[in-house]
Amino acid sequence: MAARGPLQGLRVLDLTRVLVGPFATMLLGDLGAEVIKVERPGEGDETRHVEPLREGESHYFLAVNRNKKGIAVDMKAPAGREVLVELARRSDILVENFRPGVTSRLGLDYATLSEVNPRLVYCSISAFGTTGPYASRSALDIAIQAMSGVMSLTGEPDGPPTRMGLPMADLAGALFAVIAAVSAIHERDRSGRGQWIDLSMLDGMVGLLMYTAGQVWMTGEEPAKLGTGHYGIVPYGAFEAADGHVVIANIGEAFWPKICSALGFPELAADPRYDTNPKRVARRAEVDALVKAAMRKRTVAEWDEVLEAHDVPHAPILKVSEVLRHPQVIARGMVDKVQHPTLGAWPVLGRSIRFPAHEPATFSPPPRLGEHTREVLRDLLGYPSVLVEKLLAEGIVAEPPT
Repeated sequence: MAARGPLQGLRVLDLTRVLVGPFATMLLGDLGAEVIKVERPGEGDETRHVEPLREGESHYFLAVNRNKKGIAVDMKAPAGREVLVELARRSDILVENFRPGVTSRLGLDYATLSEVNPRLVYCSISAFGTTGPYASRSALDIAIQAMSGVMSLTGEPDGPPTRMGLPMADLAGALFAVIAAVSAIHERDRSGRGQWIDLSMLDGMVGLLMYTAGQVWMTGEEPAKLGTGHYGIVPYGAFEAADGHVVIANIGEAFWPKICSALGFPELAADPRYDTNPKRVARRAEVDALVKAAMRKRTVAEWDEVLEAHDVPHAPILKVSEVLRHPQVIARGMVDKVQHPTLGAWPVLGRSIRFPAHEPATFSPPPRLGEHTREVLRDLLGYPSVLVEKLLAEGIVAEPPT
């Protein structure tokens, strides 16, 4: 049978909650790592309680916690801390997203745990990192989007700054965390030692500014909001069809004649007013008006056929429900199912990274709070039954009610 994934054999100790950390550790689990998620007894991860709920299960928690074993441990109690130290001793990667300084107060910081396990790769995710004047601050995704400049770029020209529809600061932070952790494991394989990763969500979003930062440095001008448009390419963006919207992307000069032909004005391809992209940028309003007028004459489905036939880069703007049943999405296995103990067969998103040598592999459902506490203490840490029962009775650890 195929292995679960290329990270099989690695163990991840997951001290994270909410989104950026749990998404990162879920991705590591999707890639084959064994992930042990640690939660507080009683309440657990905050996202267990985010509406909407079904049968007491939150859509939010379900979305970012599959392929994990779940244990409930009071990490503030000395006996609970010892459980986590022993887990760190047996782990390859630890991921945490507490505010800087919290793990030091708990005695679970990298300096402490690296003494126990020198091979440990320890990834700390925070809003601003552990250095700089904002190091002690916490922030949610929207604040990072605001401070990174992303919100100043998002929205219509005459509208206010707008948050991206996805929590991109959290998601990008998670992706960078996975890249960093896997890179550190690769270095550990050469050096024999792990290391600490100081990962800032703000750093991640600033890093994504890419050519937009380059535009500022080159021109000295502040980039403007253009909605779905592009500052340096025309035509480019979303255009209204008879029954929806279609995006058209024009890059270079090769596609402009194809766009003109598809939209019904082939003579404009050689028109000296519009025959180069710099001229079209200078006459953005005129070009967009021509495209808008043409696009309203057909439906989204009709434009899909016409634009595809003319080799014009395009796509319909789909609603989320339409995406989840799109034949391309289905064909790629991006909608899957997991067998949940409460919800039964529950839909989940598929893996975005494919390794055909490791397929197929099924998902395990997000754990109930403390579902694997007894198993981890007994089988992984070797705690005798009497000690497990004592820790359960004292509330140091917890498991689901029977």
